[in-house]
Amino acid sequence: MPDKIADQVFKALDNFDVELPSWGFADTGTRFGKFFQAAAASTVEEKFHDAGLVHKLTGCCPSVAVHVLWDFKPGQSPKEVAKLARKQGVRVGSINPNVFQDQVYKFGSFCSPNPKARKAALDHTLDCVKIGKESGSNLLSMWLADGTNYPGQDSIYRRKKDLESALAKISSTMKKQWPGATMLVEYKPFEPAFYHTDIADWGMAAAFARAAGKNAKVLVDTGHHLPGCNIEHIVAFLLSEGLLGGFHFNDRKYADDDLTLGSIDPYAVFRIFDQIVQFTFETGKKPAIAYMVDQSHNLKPKLEAMVQTVDEAQKLFARAHLVDRKALAMAQKSMDIVAAERILRDAFETDVRGLLAEWRLTHDLPVDPLAELRSSGVIAKLGKDRAAARKARGEVQASSYA
Repeated sequence: MPDKIADQVFKALDNFDVELPSWGFADTGTRFGKFFQAAAASTVEEKFHDAGLVHKLTGCCPSVAVHVLWDFKPGQSPKEVAKLARKQGVRVGSINPNVFQDQVYKFGSFCSPNPKARKAALDHTLDCVKIGKESGSNLLSMWLADGTNYPGQDSIYRRKKDLESALAKISSTMKKQWPGATMLVEYKPFEPAFYHTDIADWGMAAAFARAAGKNAKVLVDTGHHLPGCNIEHIVAFLLSEGLLGGFHFNDRKYADDDLTLGSIDPYAVFRIFDQIVQFTFETGKKPAIAYMVDQSHNLKPKLEAMVQTVDEAQKLFARAHLVDRKALAMAQKSMDIVAAERILRDAFETDVRGLLAEWRLTHDLPVDPLAELRSSGVIAKLGKDRAAARKARGEVQASSYA
């Protein structure tokens, strides 16, 4: 590979960061039950430790998304939590309010017909704005479970207007109390609401973001789309509109499966990265995009699954920077469809493991981070240490085969 191209990829990788989710290191499961792993993190300190380890292995995960109700103890100072993160070599990333867990949200949060629920959601989110500022974050990530299950259950129009008003209030408060921070508006076509979801697709998320203000953008979760949806088209459209704020990376076969990145369709993720690089090629602009992981790997070991996803993201991101943009533009201009497709496929099918190994060596990182983790014995050690710590705290974890 020519040195010029290698240098180009190295520079891109130097500026490619992936945020890890704190909840991705904890025990998870399905709606039918939770599956336990001895080494799973059960405190925020343990979550930050695991995130710090992944960052040390991959060199590109400096921040950790936190869920306020799960990661902040009542009365705990956000600065104290931020200090715990720094101790492990990472920082607090996006702040995730929780407006779906409490019983008051049975019929929704910001969209609920119950004014007490709407107030509770707003009060909690405004508290999250303060937490975000104090912890040094610059992102507020909004995902709502709001929706209805039956026709006629509620006024869809009223729900839209109430949500619009709430997001505008949050955005306005952020501008005053948390300047420079961005609110990310996420969407999902269904689940847990099965008749209608209040933010069901990217167009609705974009409309809500526009109405909220210039500090609001759209968050694209790669699993939150109906089958057959062209996600890279959405990405290109949002880039053009200046509304693409970030990603929640995962993979899926059917719906919101939350599988490890690229485990089902790596070409789909490559095509997303391709559109981002293409946008910069055509406009000269480098959009500020928050790349984040959001996966529920309840069968794979937590740490291995996270390293696997980050490693795959780096490979696919590197491949997107191998596309010959000038040749592609010429093929498109001459309407040579076969040549244009081959240019993309050639980049996607390039083995970049050697290139990534060189980049990692220049940053004093393990050449193969997953192999390094698997051979280190750290997961078995964490399992023993954390089982003892849980026992000392009086916590009981169900037995596990893993």
